[in-house]
Amino acid sequence: MSNGTFVKLAKGLVCEWYNDPERVRKTNTLMDEDDVYVVWLSKTLQNNKALLSTDVPDDMYFEVTYNGDKREAYFDAYQKVENRCVKEEENDQSRD
Repeated sequence: MSNGTFVKLAKGLVCEWYNDPERVRKTNTLMDEDDVYVVWLSKTLQNNKALLSTDVPDDMYFEVTYNGDKREAYFDAYQKVENRCVKEEENDQSRD
């Protein structure tokens, strides 16, 4: 699957998730592909993977993977539960 075709599929899956009637009732918003952006994209052999997000302030992000051998896509929706900074110690012995 080409990157363009895959991105269209991935954005469509995110829109489908947001446009579920239960979510639309909560957010009062309909999503289209222009509202979804790709954060990261990779293609290896016949497989594709993308991380996607939107400007909706709900801390959601999405992962879509396409298995070219099986010709099937996997959709995961995540919500950020924590964001913290972990600083490397000045004299950390784990540096190589």
